[in-house]
Amino acid sequence: MPKSGIHPKWYPEAKVICNGEVVATIGSTHPEINVDVWSGNHPFYTGTQKIIDTEGRVERFLRKYGMFDENAATQEK
Repeated sequence: MPKSGIHPKWYPEAKVICNGEVVATIGSTHPEINVDVWSGNHPFYTGTQKIIDTEGRVERFLRKYGMFDENAATQEK
């Protein structure tokens, strides 16, 4: 049994809020959690992420680990 009086109050239906909208319900020690970014608006998860490569670092990395596709590189340019 946990000791009485030393544990924070548990909220099994805590709301996660992003931009004034409830995006999820989780268990937490806080009744509301305000976040700036979540998987519904993060560019990586929405597919809108753009890789800015000014010095060829991404191509160099892909070549180094054998993941570079020559056909895709010529189509992009």
